[in-house]
Amino acid sequence: MADDAAASRRIETGELTPLNEMNPYLQGLYEPVAKETTALDLPVIGELPKDLYGAFVRNGPNPAQAPAGLHHWFDGDGMVHAIHFENGKAEYRNRYVGTDDYRAEQAGFAIQAGGVLAPSARSNPASGRGDLVYKDTANTDLVFHNGSLMALWYISGKPVRVNARTLETIGNETFGGALPRHVSAHGKVDPKTGEFCFFDYSLYEPWMSFGVVSADNQLTNFQKVDLPGPRLPHDMGLTENYIILHDLPVVFTDAGLRNAMWQIKVADQPARFGVVPKTGTGDQVRWFETDTCYIYHVANCWEDGDEVVMTACMMTPNGFPPNPAYGPYASMVNVLALNAVPVEWRMNMVTGQVKKRQLDDRVGEFPVVNLDYTGRKANWSYHVAMAPQELQRFSGLIKYDLNTGAAKTHDFALGVGGSEPAFAPRIGAVDEDDGYVIVFTTDEATGQSEVQVIAAKDFEAGPVARIPLPARVPAGFHGTWAPGDQIVA
Repeated sequence: MADDAAASRRIETGELTPLNEMNPYLQGLYEPVAKETTALDLPVIGELPKDLYGAFVRNGPNPAQAPAGLHHWFDGDGMVHAIHFENGKAEYRNRYVGTDDYRAEQAGFAIQAGGVLAPSARSNPASGRGDLVYKDTANTDLVFHNGSLMALWYISGKPVRVNARTLETIGNETFGGALPRHVSAHGKVDPKTGEFCFFDYSLYEPWMSFGVVSADNQLTNFQKVDLPGPRLPHDMGLTENYIILHDLPVVFTDAGLRNAMWQIKVADQPARFGVVPKTGTGDQVRWFETDTCYIYHVANCWEDGDEVVMTACMMTPNGFPPNPAYGPYASMVNVLALNAVPVEWRMNMVTGQVKKRQLDDRVGEFPVVNLDYTGRKANWSYHVAMAPQELQRFSGLIKYDLNTGAAKTHDFALGVGGSEPAFAPRIGAVDEDDGYVIVFTTDEATGQSEVQVIAAKDFEAGPVARIPLPARVPAGFHGTWAPGDQIVA
């Protein structure tokens, strides 16, 4: 237990091993917090709208113990931060996600799995972990479905149910024991049917899969899709009738596959989008080839006549060479310097043709829409603006008109980093952008975090309310909006 106490102190005081003194993603905006906090009836600068009811929740990596070995930012234990709004008041909570691996480590057990900078457990079959070959952290995304949250992991892991009000872990989700394997990070919920649509993939085998879960949490379809080789997809698309799968040319190197190490390359092959009916089978996927590219995150998809439309952030070279000042973390820092632009692809289901249109040349990522328009024609998308620097910093927000590419911006103050936002429809909303954009921000110099609430229709006017928080919110990954009247107590 002495070692555990020392590890906790290292997180709380910022003390790191010499190896991790070179790791920028354990310091500054990215430094983990040591405590879980509950704060009620928070002070407000400005005025909180009384027609804002629900919770803005955001996931991210937060190692419970300071790492001794090489540590990738993506490897921290999942921690959820939430701001709950009701009757013009706000309350804040943060809690760790109680994955099997987190609970085992907290109990003092060795889990026989590390992060992506270490050899995977595949190189040690005696670990007994099967296809959970890295530490499963559920630190990537949050999806609100059937009255509660699911915390999800980007490599495909066990989904973990979390109470959307208290953030307490409910337990692993298996959809009544019917889930065949795992769920990857970026599933989608159909707002009309309440269905949760997801995908899964194998790191080392040539297949992926897709599934559909009903509004009452029953698995209604699960299909395996054969691929030319192992793939590393990150997101998927959803329309009213279709799921859109990604077969992209970022793959493991031969040495990475041979040595069970996270070593990747861009292969000389086209990107492919696989369109399949939600109720379809694996052999019904229709593949559309387009230019070589990688996509981390989809904004939205919909059907337009004979075409299936997908808007997403397309990665382009970031222009930064690996910086030797980061030592063994130079490659990680370089890959994390996201450089993406908004692009629309139209896949014609009659002719088989793909049309591609770049909407803007500004660099941004982590797109979100009004979730009531998921899978249907949406006019607006809200992205984070990426600061032109090596470290991944969100320097502001961009509101895009998805029809024209026209944009409005909201810049954070100098030295402040933000998070992926969420759109919260106003109670009684009458159209798509009738509501609020909500975001966590943190001042790197002072460590002060706050929540900003922005009226979407008056986006450039800045926040109508700011809520200083009693705890720092480190930079993290994805969030979502949970409507207050749908949260199950």
